[in-house]
Amino acid sequence: MSGQRLKRMADTVQRELSELIRLELKDPRLGGLVTISSVKVSPDLGYADVYVTVMGRELDDEQSESAHKETLDVLNKASGFLRQELSRRIKTRITPRLRFHYDKTNAYGNYMFGLIAEAVKDLPPQDKKDDE
Repeated sequence: MSGQRLKRMADTVQRELSELIRLELKDPRLGGLVTISSVKVSPDLGYADVYVTVMGRELDDEQSESAHKETLDVLNKASGFLRQELSRRIKTRITPRLRFHYDKTNAYGNYMFGLIAEAVKDLPPQDKKDDE
């Protein structure tokens, strides 16, 4: 399968899964808004690696994969159901198996932002005369 077709498939899977998770999964353990940040589909369409963040939990101090373990467990256990519903919606010959992973990008960005804010706070104030 060409790279462009894989990209289209990944985009379709991402869009449809987002809607399915939002509308069809009613598990209270999901806790927060589950956001799919990216999907990577294998060239043979056998698997789709789905990277998620949980917006309700991103603001907590503990921004690690362990904090999102319960959400990942729920999603991975529901992957059969989600795959079945996905196959009905996208109407392809092969529907990839879904594997959910925690996307560390937001947590890492927040961590770096915190470090920068801390470093800037410790800087001495600049004189206005230096700017002129």
